[in-house]
Amino acid sequence: MGNGGSAVKVCADHQGGINWLSLSPDGQRLLTGSEDGTARLWSTADSQCRGHLQGHESYITFCHLENEAAFTCSADHTIRKWDVMTGQCLAVYRGHTSIVNRILVAKDYLFSGSYDRTARCWSVDKEKQIQEFRGHRNCVLTLAHYSSKDVLEEEEEEEEEEEKVSRDLLVTGSTDCTVKVWWVSSGRCYQTLLGHTGAVLCLILDAPNRELFSGSTDYTIRTWNIVTGEQLKVFKEHQGSVICLELVNRHLYSGSADRTVKCWLVDTGERIQTYKAHKHSVSTLKYHAGILFTGSGDACARAFNSKSGVLQKIFRGHKFIINCIQIHNELLYTASHDGTLRIWDIRGICKRNKRRLKKERSAQGRSSQKGSLSRLFNNKVGCIVQQENGEHEAVELM
Repeated sequence: MGNGGSAVKVCADHQGGINWLSLSPDGQRLLTGSEDGTARLWSTADSQCRGHLQGHESYITFCHLENEAAFTCSADHTIRKWDVMTGQCLAVYRGHTSIVNRILVAKDYLFSGSYDRTARCWSVDKEKQIQEFRGHRNCVLTLAHYSSKDVLEEEEEEEEEEEKVSRDLLVTGSTDCTVKVWWVSSGRCYQTLLGHTGAVLCLILDAPNRELFSGSTDYTIRTWNIVTGEQLKVFKEHQGSVICLELVNRHLYSGSADRTVKCWLVDTGERIQTYKAHKHSVSTLKYHAGILFTGSGDACARAFNSKSGVLQKIFRGHKFIINCIQIHNELLYTASHDGTLRIWDIRGICKRNKRRLKKERSAQGRSSQKGSLSRLFNNKVGCIVQQENGEHEAVELM
């Protein structure tokens, strides 16, 4: 295992902690939102700062980057839209009465969640509020979005005609311990998912399988059927708040304040791996090419073999908690409350992991071929022995 190693580059332009890091869909830019009240655009080609977005009157809590526009939300109660080429502020969305802590962009919609206990929907282009979702008893911390046509069959849709036209739904998680699902067109609450006994900190949606996963300060992860609202499973092994979730190939990864990440089989609820070595809460995680990357309150990022759980590398250099990580072109980007964006070369880890996966697949192929011949032989031997002594253990003979 390689320990430490210096970052390829340290970007220290911000004058305050970085709260979030977003990668554009085309991979050409990164966006950082900071405690200093500004956001910065970075080129992934040369890691240079290409834009300094100024205008918020308080710290930026979260940011989101599209190919042509950037979005930031702030403790100043507003959301802003920016031109990524010029850095010009294109729109200011006003209406929330407290800190806006999360935004989500989907289609032509901009969604926001706030400490004012509401979520809101805005027209991206018209700087206009379309809908307000009111019903939570405390602040809205996390958001997800889907369309009912992705999960509902025609015969299952019994909603009003107006809602059939616009089938978008918003999911909100709150410190009031509930998850709510809302019709975007009417603002009406479609479902309230009850079960958590602590604040809901994170949501992951798997629309094709009609499932929603929620992580909470009650130490549990719960999975829900988003059509019926039924609670399907409760994952209970964490000993601290569940802070972040990642879903990959029906494997659910959960990062917790108990200093571990756990991997669960979604279909059975079985916990199949625990990733240790963190000295503080796991604040963020990202799966890439068979490797699980984590960021922690101990100021380190780590790379684990996702299958074996073996720690492969520790990335040291930050001074405070790592709040967010992104991966692009085999470079790891880590954003920290120390105000720096650090860039790390992960080509070596990725290459080793690819070689290991290739060997495992080759070995599995040989084992499968050998197993087929072995089973054929054993079945015949087993039948003969079983006829002679009646003991089923004979089937286990090699």
